[in-house]
Amino acid sequence: MSDTYELLVDGLQQVADEVVAVTLVDPDGALLPAWKPGAHVEVVLGEHVRHYSLCGSPAERGRYRLGVLREPAGHGGSEYVHTRLRVGDRLTVGEPRNQFPVVTGDRYVFIAGGIGITPLLPMIAQVDRAGFPWRLLYGGRRLSAMAFRPELERYGDRVRFWPQDVHGHPDLASWMDVAPGTRIYACGPEPLLEAVQRRGRLLGGSTVHIERFAPRVDTSAGPHREFELVCTASERTLTVGADESMLDAMIRAGIDVNHDCRQGTCGTCELDLIDGAAVHLDSVVDPDDPERDAVIFPCVSRARDARLVVDI
Repeated sequence: MSDTYELLVDGLQQVADEVVAVTLVDPDGALLPAWKPGAHVEVVLGEHVRHYSLCGSPAERGRYRLGVLREPAGHGGSEYVHTRLRVGDRLTVGEPRNQFPVVTGDRYVFIAGGIGITPLLPMIAQVDRAGFPWRLLYGGRRLSAMAFRPELERYGDRVRFWPQDVHGHPDLASWMDVAPGTRIYACGPEPLLEAVQRRGRLLGGSTVHIERFAPRVDTSAGPHREFELVCTASERTLTVGADESMLDAMIRAGIDVNHDCRQGTCGTCELDLIDGAAVHLDSVVDPDDPERDAVIFPCVSRARDARLVVDI
């Protein structure tokens, strides 16, 4: 982790079925590090380290708010929050990081699926205060599972709640039929994001911005296989096994690599890619970004062929 802070759990609020809002403050009442909409923090939860979007107000420098969905099939972080965390507990929290910033546009469309509403809440508040036209499509399994509804309802008909048990899958076609200059921000489960990205490629002047909570899946390169990794600054050539990541291979060889999430979502381990074709499995750089092949995130991405050259 980067710089860390011991923060006090000041509040735990049930905000939907299986969703808890966690409020964190400094034990001595100090101001917390500043952040902008789209930022996330790393949180230590017992034996687990997890990343959560900040979903409160950046203007409230004395507190952070996180929204945590209970995922029984997950790896234990959300279970810790829902079953063990109590008001008065202390958590180790990293400084805010932002790979999902609000980019200036003429108007905005927000698309959320489930807990994907969390990074969008402060974005919506920001563009609303600035007077930009915007609207939100918020989908969920059922209405009672959709968090933070009361604070979204105050925006009136600019917000459309779309419970799947009533309406089926969200109507992306009409919501993404937008004019050039529109910024589209989406966060949620992978099938939703893939659908948003597919339709986004047809939009011309509109720009789609995606945040994932889990690594992308790409089976186009087939099963993982062994490859050679050349680390130029370290003057080392490594063999990355089929069952290990580039990051693990470098750490095993004693190469110091800055890293955090190990899921391709935080962007901490970014390296310059000097040569070779990569299978990009991160969720940091948009697949359609022309600079895509200039960088690589070794915690998840791999070589498409037999060799990669990176600057480390």
